[in-house]
Amino acid sequence: MSILNIGVLASGRGSNLQSIIDACAAGLIPARVAVVISDNPKAYALSRASLAGIPAVHVWPRDFNSREAYEQQIIHTLTAHNAGLVCLAGYMRLVGRELLQAFPGRILNIHPALLPAFPGLHAQEQAWRYGVKYSGCTVHFVDEGMDTGPIIIQAVVPVWEGDTADQLAERILAEEHRIYPEAIRLFATGKLALEGRRVRVKE
Repeated sequence: MSILNIGVLASGRGSNLQSIIDACAAGLIPARVAVVISDNPKAYALSRASLAGIPAVHVWPRDFNSREAYEQQIIHTLTAHNAGLVCLAGYMRLVGRELLQAFPGRILNIHPALLPAFPGLHAQEQAWRYGVKYSGCTVHFVDEGMDTGPIIIQAVVPVWEGDTADQLAERILAEEHRIYPEAIRLFATGKLALEGRRVRVKE
């Protein structure tokens, strides 16, 4: 089976990026992170990439006159590294039409809530403030909406009495690190079938 090249887009510390790098290195998925791209020059995700010997590229949105031009540069960089899958790992921008059309059905995202509940920013705190008894995380295909794409895999995390939002977020993060590599493995091994809004796992 051929190795899948992954391009990762990240804006922050890159802990999910690290879980992907580690899973690839351990042979848990037939894939390799081929390039990491960030819109934030101070993102620790770039340092993680460099430490792992992965090309780390900063693409500054302010250098471009439009989102379309910015995304064209992202596409150029991904294509130059033969990326067959794009994974968002704490990427703090909505993906636009340019990128979606360049990688149809080949962009994944991890979100720290049980979608469709609590999309957008600070999802763990949203759930905690709402008083839910269970939260979790979701890996989904990316579409033009905010956290609205078809769901691939979810993990449930209980909210304990006395939890703080930060404590809940830490337990959710542990599950993110588990299910994101698993979703990538399913994609890389051809086990995902997208049927409308439903994602069928073929194993």
